[in-house]
Amino acid sequence: MARWISAVLMFSACLVLPIHAGPIVAKPEEVGLSSERLARIHEAVQRHIDAKAISGAVTLVARNGRIAHLEAHGLIDIESKRPMPKDGIFRLASMSKPITAVAVMMMLEEGKLRLSDPVWRFIPEFKGAKVAVAKGGVEPSAAPGGRGGRGAPPVEIDLVPAAREITIRDLLTHGSGLMSGGLGNQHAGAAATRGEGDTLATYIPKLGAVPLDFHPGTLWRYSGLAGFDVLSRIVEIASGQSFDTFLKQRLFDPLGMKDTGFSWTPDRASRVVTLYQRTPNGLQRAENQTGLRSATYFWVRAVW
Repeated sequence: MARWISAVLMFSACLVLPIHAGPIVAKPEEVGLSSERLARIHEAVQRHIDAKAISGAVTLVARNGRIAHLEAHGLIDIESKRPMPKDGIFRLASMSKPITAVAVMMMLEEGKLRLSDPVWRFIPEFKGAKVAVAKGGVEPSAAPGGRGGRGAPPVEIDLVPAAREITIRDLLTHGSGLMSGGLGNQHAGAAATRGEGDTLATYIPKLGAVPLDFHPGTLWRYSGLAGFDVLSRIVEIASGQSFDTFLKQRLFDPLGMKDTGFSWTPDRASRVVTLYQRTPNGLQRAENQTGLRSATYFWVRAVW
């Protein structure tokens, strides 16, 4: 997914600020910015388009609640040569992690959880987590997966009890050791396999059996999917709502984020930015244009 490039969203503020709201639009100088310098944004983005690194982008700069710059660049779809609209709909991918974090902090404000809470308080399967360590003290490569180099067999492991339980804070700060590219991730096996009909409720408990890559709180290592998926499930349990319903009712609707969610309606389809993959010959249209959407599993990578 990291190689699937459709466009670049330069400022996530455009998700919150209504684009067509007249009163919040300002000339750059009215909010202490420079028109000449803001014009350089287009030049910078155009260089990436010309290099065939991206198909297009939408850039926005706001200050003091007023939009000083909003511009569409390049194409929403290369084959049809359609220009990028200012209200193009982008996949948020991992930029949805801050959204999940806000949901967690809302539950904190309501007294339904604490950052120091062990994950097992909400998902019992996480109690008594084990950490994967190299068998016989063999030092694995620093490469993701703990392999000894390209073509080398996986490093054999032992499982030892975690020094302490994973907490909500660990998940938020990527200090949990859960599926972060190390030895535990390499040996996750069937526990990490998600079925087509799985939901957060049916899948996340399985992750409790996945060996950790390190003792919680001892390292920082990016947990691209699993860590925040677990947080999403905790929000469901704490709030009593499915994750998609919670985000819509408690975040997206109140903030006017009408184009943000886990799916889009047919009337929005024409504004969804086409996914492309970088190749030595330039951008190639991705075969799977639905990305990581699921009708049952509402996870961070699927937010638009």
